[in-house]
Amino acid sequence: MPPASYHHGNLCRALLDHAAKLIAQEGVQAASLREVARRAGVSHAAPAHHFHDKAGLLAALAAEGHDQLARLLQAAAQADNPWHALRAAGQAYLGVSRTHPGHFAVMTRCDLVDPAQYPVLAQAGAASHGALRTIIERLVPAPQVPALADAAWALAHGLAILAASGAFGPDDLAERRVHAALDRFSLQVRGDLRPRRILDTGRILDVCVQRPKLARTTKRP
Repeated sequence: MPPASYHHGNLCRALLDHAAKLIAQEGVQAASLREVARRAGVSHAAPAHHFHDKAGLLAALAAEGHDQLARLLQAAAQADNPWHALRAAGQAYLGVSRTHPGHFAVMTRCDLVDPAQYPVLAQAGAASHGALRTIIERLVPAPQVPALADAAWALAHGLAILAASGAFGPDDLAERRVHAALDRFSLQVRGDLRPRRILDTGRILDVCVQRPKLARTTKRP
């Protein structure tokens, strides 16, 4: 590749774009600073002006991925129906995995990048997870939000990984399988929120996750 000339301000962008493409094509292990510089057409020392090391480069990519995800989740949260918002949140993860596969591959790789060492990444990750929590807060009482947010995060991220890897088949089939799993998750959560009548030692209990209450005691004949 012939050397390219970059004016001040766009070398960083070029390095990130080449790194994302390289990771999407060959995996994270292939994205050394030297190889990224070679693909960008600059000296192997040039990336050091923007990134101290490979971890710094990956942290910047991960932060961009979280920024993109947060925007999609914030848009999903605008749905009038909170259950539709939850489905759209799952689709947001799938969307990022498809449109930004290089970013998606490093967004949760804490074994490679410690968010505590990169405030920009920590803030971006908190923003994307916060956007998801905003959707969950419309569905369940406050005490249940953390656990359900983690469950939704794990499900959506895992489904996106499976779809992106080809494990769910071609894109159209993968999308249907992802949607079916998200719908099943929503139905399960909604089912947990419905009142249920349970016979307990001669008493009928109206059990509801949102507002448990004791019904009138009934006597056995």
